[in-house]
Parts: sequence; C-alpha cells; structure tokens
Amino acid sequence: MKERIFNITTQEEFEKIALEIFRIQSTKCTPYRDFINLVGIDPSAINSIEKIPFLPVSLFKTHSIICEGLDPEIIFTSSATTGMVPSSHPIADLSIYKESFSRAFRHFWGEPSEYAILALLPSYLEREGSSLVYMADTLIKESCNKDSGFYLYDFGTLYEKLISLKERSVKTLLLGVSFALLEFINEYKINFPELIVMETGGMKGRGKEISREDLHLALKKGFGVAKIASEYGMAELLSQAYSYGEGVFKTPPWMEILIRDLSNPFRILNGNVSGGINIIDLANLNSCSFIETQDMGIKEAGNTFRISGRIQNSELRGCNLLLEQ
Repeated sequence: MKERIFNITTQEEFEKIALEIFRIQSTKCTPYRDFINLVGIDPSAINSIEKIPFLPVSLFKTHSIICEGLDPEIIFTSSATTGMVPSSHPIADLSIYKESFSRAFRHFWGEPSEYAILALLPSYLEREGSSLVYMADTLIKESCNKDSGFYLYDFGTLYEKLISLKERSVKTLLLGVSFALLEFINEYKINFPELIVMETGGMKGRGKEISREDLHLALKKGFGVAKIASEYGMAELLSQAYSYGEGVFKTPPWMEILIRDLSNPFRILNGNVSGGINIIDLANLNSCSFIETQDMGIKEAGNTFRISGRIQNSELRGCNLLLEQ
C-alpha cells in the first residue's frame, strides 16, 4: 500500500486508494470506528471521498489514534500553548513519515542537497516530540551542507551565517517559526533577495497575533526578499502542503483538501467558498487518514487552497498558520 500511495498520478487512483484505506481504518482504528458508529454512518455505504466521515482533530488530545495491533515507533505531539492539552499522534512506521516529507520537499523544492538549510525553530527544539524538528533535522542531514543547521536565540550567529551564504552565492532556505523570524528581523535586517524564507506559522502567545499579510510584509522587508514561502502541517498529519508565496497552498499527490459546511460537518462544499478544512492524508496509513481540522479555508482552482483563519472558539495552535484579518 505504501508504494501505491507515493506513486499516485491521477485523481481516480487517489480516490480508489482513499476508499480502500477508509474501509481498513473504519474497522481497525478503534477511535475512528467508534466515532463513525456514534454519528450513525454505515461504512459500507461510503462510495466517494466526499461521503467519508472525517475524524475531529481534537480527538488526538483524548484518544490514541492508531490501528489495532500496532505499536508506536515514536509519538509526535503538538505545540500546545500554556493551559492547552497537546495532541499526540502515535506513529507505527516512521519510514512512512520520512518518505512523505522527503518526497514532498523534492516535489516542491528540489533536492535538499541543492541548499544550505537553516532552521530557526527555538520553541520546537525546546520540547520533545516535534514532527517539524524531526523533518527539519532529516532535511538538514540530507542537504550534506556544512552550513546547514539549527538555531535557537543566537540571532547574531544566524545573521553572520546568512551574510556569508549571500556573499558566496549559496542557495539557501531558512525555515522558521513566525515569532522567531519576526524577532530576528527586529534585531537584524538583511538584503538577501535569493533567500527562500519559509514560515511554518505559529506565534505561540509571543505577542499580538497578526495577519499573514502583515507577517509577510514585515518578513519581506526584513530579509529583502520578494515573497515569503509557507509550510502547512501539523502533528496529526504525516504530510505537508507548501506555498511559494501569497498564502496559496498546494498539496502533494497523496494529500487532498476538502471544504466542509460549518453548519453541517458532513456536507462537502464545492466552488470558491469558505468553510472548515478537511484533510485526506493517505500517509496516515496506520492511524486515520481523514481529519476534520479547526482551520477555515477556501479551495481554489488546480487543487490549491488558502487558510482563511481559525473556526471561532477553537484553540490556537503553535504549528498553525496565522489568522487572516
């Protein structure tokens, strides 16, 4: 199944595999099976991805979402802010996650070996179980570049590294959590037009929440770049969507976004309308591939989408993109 997931080339293949995985998980993933029974849905009646029931992401806080008979190789946790309960995602086969993020990175950005990859992820480095840190660490190693590495709060060292990379015309990608990128440019300004700045979202209570538009404007000015890239992922997923700029995201072939009606979570909306984001992540083969998130968004042409904010009264997540205002 893993080989088939990562070699999807058509929508028909995607939907066929998604329905196969649904039939397995609706039986083997106990919390998902219980949820389906609770809402009164007959799994045998599901014949399209639009009819699949999506598991509320909040259940990752209270249940162990893993298929029966499997033991976790690692447990990823979300970056909950103070007073909030983090989500936990037990991963039965870590190689699936590695293949997912490695293939997705190459799909959107090319070979890691083409870059010096710098990761400014202080809050994530300071806790256990971050899937983002695991991904960044692996990509840094795959870059095989002596200039690649993690940074905490030593902005002076990061600044010197960026200046050196610019002077040597090294292709560079800076992956950073939003609050740390903002704190960096408050202390240092650099004009590095060729730099790829990729924000992962998340202010984690570090000051006032700002819109993505304002965030990107500040970062473009501070780094001297024309656009800001973004990564959209979460601990409950094993795949990521990416934006080259302007907040327009695209998924890899084994991941798809659907938009649900906020007044009826079992109704999928079509057209350029705003609603709750549902995610099909086929890489979640051993847990649940069908996740109802607490994010709002709009699906656009060409399987692209935008994040338009958080559903009212939902918890703010450290690894979630900033609210649009």
